Amino acid sequence: MSQPVFRFAPSPNGPLHLGHAYSALLNHDLARQVGGRFLLRIEDIDRERCRPRFERAILDDLEWLGLEWEEPVRRQSGHLDDYREALDRLVEAELVYPAFLSRGDVRAVIAEEEARGADWPRDPDGAPLYPTIERELPEDERRARIEAGAPFAWRLDIDAAMERVSGKLDWQEQGSGPQGETGLISADPRVWGDFIVARKDVPTSYQLSVVVDDAIQDVTHVVRGRDLFHATSGQRLLQELLGLSPPVYLHHDLILGEDGRKLSKSRGDTGLEALRTAGLTPNDIRRMVGL
Repeated sequence: MSQPVFRFAPSPNGPLHLGHAYSALLNHDLARQVGGRFLLRIEDIDRERCRPRFERAILDDLEWLGLEWEEPVRRQSGHLDDYREALDRLVEAELVYPAFLSRGDVRAVIAEEEARGADWPRDPDGAPLYPTIERELPEDERRARIEAGAPFAWRLDIDAAMERVSGKLDWQEQGSGPQGETGLISADPRVWGDFIVARKDVPTSYQLSVVVDDAIQDVTHVVRGRDLFHATSGQRLLQELLGLSPPVYLHHDLILGEDGRKLSKSRGDTGLEALRTAGLTPNDIRRMVGL
């Protein structure tokens, strides 16, 4: 049996908060309990929001918490060729298409359909599904738009992708959920519609890069918050299409703020650095997150 491999994969787009601390500590603790490996991965493909200063702060926070990880740290920005290779395979298999609609275009299409009485479907995050009108766009028109510099994203044709799936698509879940005694969750990628797998300027997306990274790093256990529970369906589909073995998943409860909402970098929730400056210790943080 292979050695268990766990990972913590933050994005350097803001300071770590208690929710991140819980996930990092839980991964680290579980890896140590089973004699496994603990990896740190920096998910920095978002060039607009990720900053070196946030990465330095992440490393400082994790070291302060007492975590140890293997070197070298994998940074997604240094492995774009890995994602490009996976994307090329999806393109060659005719499972993705260039999508040119802007947010305004999408709103207009949906408004028109809803004016006709249609109930437009939405994904688990509440966002409307992307219209599928570009799936059959003629190849010469696609090429002309791309050569003219039109912005686009590569989207998965969910219908074509699901036709390639043989058998049942599910995943092993060790966290709380509807899996019952079998431990298996049935994946339902269709709830995401034609989701993005890459953008014009970056040959990947979160969904694509995470499954490629986990496979390359031999990750066996993905331990993360329940806010990513439904995202697993799309990732399981990509793993199936690319011939990648799925890890075991554990989606843990979230650390909530005093108002009952999920902690967020964008909302400026108190970061670990501020708590450290206020005199708290790593043991205080463990108690605060229930460890």
